[in-house]
Amino acid sequence: MPGSDLTRIRVALTAFFALDGFVFAGWVVRIPDVKEQTGASASTLGLALLGVSAGAVITMTLTGRLCRRFGSHPVTVVCAVLLSLSVALPPLTHSAPALGAVLLVFGMAYGGINVAFNSAAVDLVAALRRPVMPSFHAAFSLGGMVGAGLGGLVAGSLSPTRHLLGLTVTGLLVTAVAGPTLLRQRPPEPPDRVRPEDAAPHRLGTRTRGLVTVFGLIALCTAYGEGALADWGALHLEQDLDAHPGVAAAGYSCFALAMTVGRISGTTLLERLGRVRTVVAGGATASAGMLLGSLAPSVWAALLGFAVTGLGLANLFPVAVERAGALAGPGGVAVASTLGYGGMLLGPPAIGFMADWFSLPTALTSVAVLAAVASAIGYGARRATAGRL
Repeated sequence: MPGSDLTRIRVALTAFFALDGFVFAGWVVRIPDVKEQTGASASTLGLALLGVSAGAVITMTLTGRLCRRFGSHPVTVVCAVLLSLSVALPPLTHSAPALGAVLLVFGMAYGGINVAFNSAAVDLVAALRRPVMPSFHAAFSLGGMVGAGLGGLVAGSLSPTRHLLGLTVTGLLVTAVAGPTLLRQRPPEPPDRVRPEDAAPHRLGTRTRGLVTVFGLIALCTAYGEGALADWGALHLEQDLDAHPGVAAAGYSCFALAMTVGRISGTTLLERLGRVRTVVAGGATASAGMLLGSLAPSVWAALLGFAVTGLGLANLFPVAVERAGALAGPGGVAVASTLGYGGMLLGPPAIGFMADWFSLPTALTSVAVLAAVASAIGYGARRATAGRL
């Protein structure tokens, strides 16, 4: 495939990664308004929000099969349309059960597009023969930051219905511009690319299934930290370190910004250090950063710890998903993504239980422990994954 075609595919995929982060963040910042509109209590809202998670997990494995049958490019485009349309539904509901139902649809589209465009990105990484996977995830992070920032700006002037309808229009426009490139171009297939028929889970060898699971566990350890910091970082700063609410809110921003910077520089890092060293060093860095972030006696030291954690975790998930996909095609991406998403779901409630049993700072050290586990897995599996990690 000519280099110009590969460049066009890369630009189109980058747009879809950014769109995914933009749409999801735009929805998240309007959750308080939708809660008030539906009259949901905290507990019923929590149950309704599980619809996103349930939909995503249900769809991820199915999407891997769809990608093997129809190709990752058309599945990406279809899921982008569904994601754009479904994000407009939550403000139209007036009860928690109805909200949960539409969030199930939204979660299905969200989980589907994540598997589809990651599968497409794996093909492109193999064709380019450069570790550019972090650049796509950097686009997702940037899209999320823009979506959250814009959502915060318009929250006081636009109703949730108009705001999320605007996200729908934006998503459909981006899909209309970037989608034709993916629909015209088949995913590149380098000679060493796993064939779709060989990527079916029941045809993979025990060794390959084990390696895919290893990469999925690295993704889980990484996503656990993301979920934990998103939900508990600000509370830790405000409750345990007496930070001003505005400063406390900046805690996750420091983490997210550092993660974005880490992903932007991820390709260079991978080319210089290789995947094994990147995973080992990243996990160790995140572990040290989170120990500082959770146990530091001052707000500014904790913020520094959050930023160091973001830098450390930045490239672990992209590397894990890319390697799983290189080994097992869309099915491998689906397994790694499902485990990773499971880690993001596990993080917040696990932190909550541990905070009740011990304290919130102690609970947050579990992020450091799992980051160290990811580093250890990467180091311990270096021989089994020789030439693959």
